[in-house]
Amino acid sequence: MENQIFELQYAIDTFYFLVCGALVMWMAAGFAMLEAGLVRAKNTTEILTKNVALFAIACLMYLVCGYSIMYGGGIFLNGIEAFDLAGVLADSAEAGFDGGSVYSGASDFFFQVVFVATAMSIVSGAVAERMKLWAFLAFAVVMTGFIYPMEGAWTWGGNDVFGMYNLGDLGFSDFAGSGIEHMAGAAAALGGPWRVRGGRNGNGPGGPTRGRSGFASPGGLSPTTATC
Repeated sequence: MENQIFELQYAIDTFYFLVCGALVMWMAAGFAMLEAGLVRAKNTTEILTKNVALFAIACLMYLVCGYSIMYGGGIFLNGIEAFDLAGVLADSAEAGFDGGSVYSGASDFFFQVVFVATAMSIVSGAVAERMKLWAFLAFAVVMTGFIYPMEGAWTWGGNDVFGMYNLGDLGFSDFAGSGIEHMAGAAAALGGPWRVRGGRNGNGPGGPTRGRSGFASPGGLSPTTATC
């Protein structure tokens, strides 16, 4: 009986990880349509290419080293399915099957990686028409493979910040990712336009602001504001 309860808990927790991850993954389609409507029609193809490419890079880099940096383990998800069935079953039974979640490590990777891509999508909207495609993809490698996993390791991963202090001991808590995901993406998004210093091509301080042939954004919202 206990084994059956445990198997049901494992199946349901894993199922919810996969379903919730799939729902978050669909946000990428919304980001792509949003950005396509906020840029000039001639740049739509590049924007859509960028959104597909950043998701591919996020998945690849988080698989290679990002997940390992954030939660430990080996590169390329080595050992992610290591599972002590007897030990976990005993702990769950002792807690009356009312303890922590029990789920597949692979489903956790899928759930985590869609948030990595979402954070990078915030940057994508902010630098639309302001940054070369290859420069953006190069930054996506750094952001999704190292920057996001490192700050995620200091927060959700519970690791010390450069071995000096622990954010959890200082009272830091981010349950839904407002800081880990959205603030990190917004900070990188803010740094991008500041670094390139100017508006979109043909607009901004160096030239007059011109009308665009794309869709108008409600209330003049910037991609950064909209995606946050």
